[in-house]
Amino acid sequence: QVQLVESGGGLVQAGESLRLSCSASGRSFSDIAMGWFRQAPGKEREFVAGISYSGVATDYGDSVKGRFTISRNNILSTVSLRMTSLKPEDTAVYYCAADKTPVIHTTGAFYNYWGQGTQVTVSS
Repeated sequence: QVQLVESGGGLVQAGESLRLSCSASGRSFSDIAMGWFRQAPGKEREFVAGISYSGVATDYGDSVKGRFTISRNNILSTVSLRMTSLKPEDTAVYYCAADKTPVIHTTGAFYNYWGQGTQVTVSS
């Protein structure tokens, strides 16, 4: 069992930055990959970023490459998403998720624990 709690969402203007954090508790955090997904109203859930169990490997969705950075701290059992140059189309509920395996996956089916989500709104 893994419990995930996101924080850091809010309302920002286009071009600004925001940092999301996810705190994990439960089973060994350092054994599993972690990911961030987002879902905007009326749209399907979208993979945003993933990080391997060790933090060495990362992957990003095409729409956020070069703007977002995922990182993790296995001592504190946290994963963060640094978002820069935010655009109105980044507006969504952002979810932290725990993978079933140590490696990154871009589809939600590989993730078996999810946080409650945090709203990010980017105004133009």
